[in-house]
This record gives sequence, structure tokens and C-alpha cells, in this order.
Amino acid sequence: MDRLFDLLIPIALGAVLITLCVGVFALFKGGDFGRSYSNKLMRLRVVLQFVAILVLAAAFWWRSH
Repeated sequence: MDRLFDLLIPIALGAVLITLCVGVFALFKGGDFGRSYSNKLMRLRVVLQFVAILVLAAAFWWRSH
């Protein structure tokens, strides 16, 4: 199970980082792309952050028991 968390943690954090970067790019680019995707990407980022926090909390809990 430790190996699973060793894989899930970087994936979750990487997904948050990529979504944040693309969302900020869409926000500053503007136009049709910005209007269509910036808000959706920022909402997705919040969901991915929640998932990343859950994975981190589960990993800390698993390793402490």
C-alpha cells in the first residue's frame, strides 16, 4: 500500500499543478478560449486539490498505523 501512495501523491499533485497552469493561461489569454475554459479549469483545480488532500491524509493515516 505504501507503494500505491508513493505513486498517487505525485500524480495528484501534478494534476493540480497542470490544471492550475492551464487555467491561469486561459485566464490571461482571454477571448473565446478564456471565456470557455478559465472558470471550468479553476473549478476542476479545486476538485483536484480536494482529491490531493484526501490522498495525502490517507497516506499519513496509513503510515501512522
